[in-house]
Amino acid sequence: MTPSHALHPPRALAMALAVPLLLAACAPATRVTLLPRADGRASAVTVTTGQGTLLLDQAYQQADVRRDGALSTGQTSAESLRSTYPELLALQPLPPERFVLEFEPGTSQLTPDSQARLDTVMAQARARAGGEIVVTGHTDRQGSLEANDQLSLERAHAIRQLLVERGFRPELIDAVGRGEREPVVPTEDEVAEPRNRRAEILVR
Repeated sequence: MTPSHALHPPRALAMALAVPLLLAACAPATRVTLLPRADGRASAVTVTTGQGTLLLDQAYQQADVRRDGALSTGQTSAESLRSTYPELLALQPLPPERFVLEFEPGTSQLTPDSQARLDTVMAQARARAGGEIVVTGHTDRQGSLEANDQLSLERAHAIRQLLVERGFRPELIDAVGRGEREPVVPTEDEVAEPRNRRAEILVR
């Protein structure tokens, strides 16, 4: 795309394929295609030029950008894209992979079941291309909000340390705590829920 054209993803993790096109009398200079997310969730991207802005919010919707910045929309399909741009589509990164490990109550110690699964999780994460890893710690609703914030961060750092000890690069691993704010199973206050005592590992 030329410097006068810009892509803006208004929702997280929008995936767009932008390709320059060969010159022809009335052909667009660039075509932007919104690709579907691997997890099925909605995504969108805006295409902006000096002539205006177009929102693409449907899978395989396209924006054609002409050399004067004029915009028009169209629609394609997965089959058409695969036949037209097989090499480009083959270069797409794998979608993020998510793993979940659970903890003993009130601690950053993994449950026996999660301990048993740890090597498998590590092997699957290591088999990927080697991007960034985000570890997010969570708690159930037992204890104060402040204490759970601290405990969730300790859980995230505990998993981060295990990753580093197994050879993952520390500068590529972020550890964050979300306390009791994002339960898998919503509960009343002071209710113990094992599935909420967890760390989520996102490899991308």
